[in-house]
Amino acid sequence: MVSAERCEVATLGGGCFWCLEAVFEQLQGVNAVVSGYSGGEVPNPSYKQVCRGNTGHAEVVQVTFDPEVITYGQLLEVFFDIHDPTTLNRQGADVGPQYRSVIFYHDEGQRETAAEVMEDLEEEGRWEDPIVTELAPLEAFYEAEGYHQAYYRENATQPYCRVVISPKVAKFRKKHEDRLKN
Repeated sequence: MVSAERCEVATLGGGCFWCLEAVFEQLQGVNAVVSGYSGGEVPNPSYKQVCRGNTGHAEVVQVTFDPEVITYGQLLEVFFDIHDPTTLNRQGADVGPQYRSVIFYHDEGQRETAAEVMEDLEEEGRWEDPIVTELAPLEAFYEAEGYHQAYYRENATQPYCRVVISPKVAKFRKKHEDRLKN
């Protein structure tokens, strides 16, 4: 574990937070991943409230990482590899503003890096459709209920995990084999 002074935090939303958490916790340099909610008007929302799609919150993960092992830009590369940033308010069968693609930046450096990464990806032409990922300052993060934390690790045999999360994790592990924790 790395000292807190060296750690940075990224807050990212790209569909279901269970999928993001399952991937990011496997990366070298990532010390913690916490599922939660950001970007809405309701203080300390519940999962049930967020699922209704009217709180303004997105399902997100807060990733605490050591920038000497993995940079913010490298985290964003993985982020864009594991979700579709071209679909507005949806990821696969998960539909609603709570599943939007969003980067909540913590400082100006993160905003600049995220904008550069998105611009580079657009120029690269990886997707037919334009990137619709929202880029917004982090105003608040609310930790999700306990049963959402480490969800994939604790529930890998559940149907949603087997059908949706496991294929994403397998694709990530194959593409980023050199970045996996031992």
